[in-house]
Amino acid sequence: MKIVLWIVGAVVVVVGGAFAFLVLKKPAMSAPSPVKVEITAERLQRGKYIFETLGSCEDCHSQRDPARFSGPIVPGTSGRGFEWPAELGLPGKVVSPNITPDAETGIGSWTDGEILRAIREGVSKDGRALFPFMPYQQFRSMSDEDAYSVVAYMRRMQPIKSKMSVTELDFPVKYMVKFAPEPVSGAVAAPAKGKTAEYGKYVATVGGCVICHTKMDKGTPIEGMEYAGGEEFTIGSWFVRSANISPDAETGIGKWSEDKFVAKFKGYANLTFESAPRSVQANFTVMPWMAFSQIAEDDLRAIYAYLRTVKEVRHSVEVHPPVAPPRS
Repeated sequence: MKIVLWIVGAVVVVVGGAFAFLVLKKPAMSAPSPVKVEITAERLQRGKYIFETLGSCEDCHSQRDPARFSGPIVPGTSGRGFEWPAELGLPGKVVSPNITPDAETGIGSWTDGEILRAIREGVSKDGRALFPFMPYQQFRSMSDEDAYSVVAYMRRMQPIKSKMSVTELDFPVKYMVKFAPEPVSGAVAAPAKGKTAEYGKYVATVGGCVICHTKMDKGTPIEGMEYAGGEEFTIGSWFVRSANISPDAETGIGKWSEDKFVAKFKGYANLTFESAPRSVQANFTVMPWMAFSQIAEDDLRAIYAYLRTVKEVRHSVEVHPPVAPPRS
């Protein structure tokens, strides 16, 4: 009996110690850089491009209208924050905060280094680990100059007073998320610009293509299924799966020409909030087509070149089923 009690006691101590470790653990982090970003016309232009278009920052941190095709941004809400619908199946309440330069409710009191650390390392001003729905694990590949450009642009955005609630993750994700941040070490440079696979990989990484176009298992990408699509998104009664964009000829985009790939994006270039059609099951999507339609043509051609080099995955995806399947 004493042995049983001893074993039970040891298990309690081990489990309790492990739980205490998770509760007290701080995410891996570096001190915020002391850098003060110089604001130039070139950085404002580049920062606007990444924030509003390529990096799709605006789409996650603004109010969107899912009742319209592609969930366009509600005018006047850029950067004010957004609470994600619960039906997306996220592990708790996930809130994209106000990132306008409002001093009280936004990031007006943050230093440039604190903003950079949040963008590329996933650590908030107060030392919290950010839920990697914020794609800092991809943004860590963003070059120093591009990151500085984003900060410069954010500093010049229209401040919006919008107090958002804080992300509240479910157990055990609220503790496991602390393992996601990783400091950026050393300088980060981008490949030379051009319609090359190397630069296309950089652009696709900053654009977060692999995040939505890879099937997940409990929030973790399924190994070997990168770019093969099939990730599911539900909002209200609408349901969509991401497309297979691997170079598989039968189920992916292997038969697409470069021009067809570019045309797919540019076909939405003239769409506006007012002209966006109403969402129905047949057209519902979370793909931010309005933003991505403005990606520079050369960047789209670079992405195409990169996607031709990734692993072909035979994975047939019904992107728009006639009706949403029953929820499990």
